[in-house]
Amino acid sequence: MRKLLLLAGAVAVLAALAQTAQRALTVSQRHSDLVAKRIYAYRDWQSTGIRIDYGDRVKIAATGEWLYTPDAFHGPAGHARFPAASFYPISSGAGGALIGRIGESGTRFIVGQAVNMQAGEHGILYLRINDDILSDNDGWVAVRIDVIETEDSLP
Repeated sequence: MRKLLLLAGAVAVLAALAQTAQRALTVSQRHSDLVAKRIYAYRDWQSTGIRIDYGDRVKIAATGEWLYTPDAFHGPAGHARFPAASFYPISSGAGGALIGRIGESGTRFIVGQAVNMQAGEHGILYLRINDDILSDNDGWVAVRIDVIETEDSLP
């Protein structure tokens, strides 16, 4: 009887472990679980790998510092003293700010430290620094990206 109880206990433990392992191996289908990307100051448009559908609610929050001008590290909101030049990817706002676009040729928008918007386009989300010459930049910012389907979302 004792061996039978030990065997039943061992089977119960193995079943619980198998369920836990299955949950851990399951890839989430929720967009909001796709987070924690690094965007480097010295790279051009960087794919986040996250697909956005028209109508989705997109929330991006960024932290960290990168170098946009010599000896002047700043955060994703951009450099307070240097506005974007007319030849930057986005000519309004701060130079060195985090910017984004949806799709290969989507409309560009300012992210800065955070943005909460409804998507007006379909495609992969791309991010980068608002600068024209990337080779003299350094550092990165970490971004958290949450995408929430809404009633208006269209695949």
